[in-house]
Amino acid sequence: MKPVEGVPRSKGAMDALAARHATGGGEDPDERALLDRARGGDQAAYRALVDLHRDRAFGLALRIVRSRSDAEEVAQDAFVRAWLALPRFRGEARFSTWLHRIVARRAFDRAAVLKGRRAREAAVEEAEHLASGESAAEAAARTALALKLERMMGALSPAQRAAVTLFYYEGRSVEQVAMTLGMPENTVKTHLSRARAALRAAWPRDAGGVEP
Repeated sequence: MKPVEGVPRSKGAMDALAARHATGGGEDPDERALLDRARGGDQAAYRALVDLHRDRAFGLALRIVRSRSDAEEVAQDAFVRAWLALPRFRGEARFSTWLHRIVARRAFDRAAVLKGRRAREAAVEEAEHLASGESAAEAAARTALALKLERMMGALSPAQRAAVTLFYYEGRSVEQVAMTLGMPENTVKTHLSRARAALRAAWPRDAGGVEP
């Protein structure tokens, strides 16, 4: 992602904290300290929080709007809005949940604007993550499978894509997904159930030619 415009920059990278955050889990004492400083107006502390949460915020936005450029704008807008609203954040929910709620709302708004004028699905990430030593046939099969899954995800509604992303890709509970998206838990369960049914139904008729 490009640097977030309108959000103050930190003076240095916090590689150790970022590494711990990337492995999963919520706010640790170091992150809580950053949050407390940022709420007090510390711009460098907020930039460090942005560095920690940028990838997941962008990933959630991308799953909803299906466009890298639009997802970047959504994430940047969300970070700016979060910075402006941070003095009012009282910590009833984890910072990541609060931030993801802002990202999701901005992404839903953008998805509504984009509806009807999207040409094709967003580009699938390149094969950088393919294991070294893979044969050409294996690499082609994996790429075809990824493309097929992306095509099927594109047929889901924005709310279904958001629920699937948070529940399956980020491993959040139904309760956490509901809190993040501002929906009742039963609504989240309905979105997940309908998404699973749609994906199951789409798999055999998809033209990708890759078996599950």
